[in-house]
Amino acid sequence: MNTPRRLAGKTALITGSARGIGRAFAERFVREGARVAIADINFDAAQQTASEIGVAAIPLCIDVTDQASIDTCVDEVAETFGGIDILINNAALFDAAPIAEISRDSYDRLYAVNVAGTLFTMQAVARHMITRGTGGKIINMASQAGRRGESLVAVYCSTKAAVISLTQSAGLNLIEHGINVNAIAPGVVDGDHWEHVDAIFAKLEGKKPGQKKAEVAADVPFGRFATPDDLTGMAVFLASGESDYIVSQCYNVDGGQWMS
Repeated sequence: MNTPRRLAGKTALITGSARGIGRAFAERFVREGARVAIADINFDAAQQTASEIGVAAIPLCIDVTDQASIDTCVDEVAETFGGIDILINNAALFDAAPIAEISRDSYDRLYAVNVAGTLFTMQAVARHMITRGTGGKIINMASQAGRRGESLVAVYCSTKAAVISLTQSAGLNLIEHGINVNAIAPGVVDGDHWEHVDAIFAKLEGKKPGQKKAEVAADVPFGRFATPDDLTGMAVFLASGESDYIVSQCYNVDGGQWMS
């Protein structure tokens, strides 16, 4: 017997979805019956990913630091698919430095993407959902880094704490329109992102390449890094009708690293 597809007939806009976690979400959503917009600042990569996923996916270019780009992307998804039912705010940047060495440029870039990008993409999609009048699901990507500070990761941690706070406020504000806003807080997820993180810590802490990654993996109670696929079940749940009574929550999917 075929298992019912939980997102059948739905349309999802996923930012930063040409690779990594965003791509895993897109692939799983299509398997669950959704049509997906692969929205990424790297349009060539978005095109490649969409072509590999198939006809249920379309590529779009989005720069979440540019309001015109956000608005154009939202309009194109709505025009192509007839509306947007689900948004995943996945686009993000990482950087690290001791407090005495944080640059204003790094601060501005991370806040422009991780905080303002999340807020104003959420706003644009929420406006569309309110006008459409059929509700929707918005999922913001937070992080275990948003739950507590880290010695060398002050700016990134604070951006993800801001994402959790934005999720709480937006969820309370938008539920009257039938729009559920929730968040996912991953732990450490293997892939290109962590290769970048490992390289930064190798420089800051004088470690060998791969050493930081191995140390962090050893501290995960589950016994390993997450893979992007480990996060997709929670994303499908929050995007589906099964989460209709869930508002303003942030779910840890981190192998036991943080309890709340």
